[in-house]
Parts: sequence; structure tokens; C-alpha cells
Amino acid sequence: MRIEKAVLAVITTNKAKIDGGAPIFLCDTSEEMENVAKNLEAILDGISHALSNEMQIIVKH
Repeated sequence: MRIEKAVLAVITTNKAKIDGGAPIFLCDTSEEMENVAKNLEAILDGISHALSNEMQIIVKH
């Protein structure tokens, strides 16, 4: 079985809104969150999507 679509990581500044199975990266500021998302996007060969001002996810399409 090959997984073609998946959430690879969650990056957030709000620890209260997260739980689950994907790796979670907590950031202190929105600037840090955007920088971490940009780096993870390149490292994981995924696409970053902003879900809110406090949360981004990296997905594999």
C-alpha cells in the first residue's frame, strides 16, 4: 500500500489547539513558525498550507 496524500507536520504557535499523530513543531512567534514551515517544506518535499494565523501544515500531495 502506497500513501500518496498525508499530513507530514504541524507547525503552530498555539499548543492548546493541537493533538494527534503528525510531528508537531511549537514556535514562539509567527515569524518563527513561517521559517520552520519553509524549511520543513523543503526538507520533506511537501507543500505548506496555512490553516490560520497560528497554524500551518506540511502535506504530501
